[in-house]
Amino acid sequence: MRPRRTVEPPSRPVPQARINDYIRASQVRLIDDDGSQLGIKPTKEAMQYAFDKGLDLVEVASQADPPVARVMDYGKYRYEQEQKAKLARKHQTQINVKEIKLRPKIGIHDYNTKKGHVERFLNQRAKVKVTIMFRGRETTHPERGRDLLLRLAEDVQEIGQIESQPLLDGRNMVMVLGPTKNAGTKRDAENENIEQREEAV
Repeated sequence: MRPRRTVEPPSRPVPQARINDYIRASQVRLIDDDGSQLGIKPTKEAMQYAFDKGLDLVEVASQADPPVARVMDYGKYRYEQEQKAKLARKHQTQINVKEIKLRPKIGIHDYNTKKGHVERFLNQRAKVKVTIMFRGRETTHPERGRDLLLRLAEDVQEIGQIESQPLLDGRNMVMVLGPTKNAGTKRDAENENIEQREEAV
């Protein structure tokens, strides 16, 4: 009889699975390392079968009756699970939100400046939270803030789209814009044209 392989249980589950002597059930539904079904076996017999192949017995469905256990290389299994978790974290989109604040009675010059900031953020593929700040009696005319926000959304509609409609929040009104698929492409094209002109000189 070959000596049993000993595998240290992970200090942090990825997720935690019962293996070898940690399996509590007296019998398991056994799956071979190639995926073939071997039927219901006493747990000790299933463990010995795995050890004879130089592998581990891993409980993969503890809620089943009897639990399902599979013959596998647990070290390799853990590594693959860790890599999958790492890849999932890597692909999680980190939401980058910028904020621009406006007054409902903003002048045309300041408006164009703020709009330029919004366009720059959208071209950087960031979301933009646009906040209208009301003061004093301005709060009695929230429609002016809403009109300004919708005007801004229309002015940048080529590269930005409304993700959260204008909503009154206390003395402020907030709208969230997100980049469209065109965001950043115009800037890239302009940079390419500049490079081409420089090469032609």
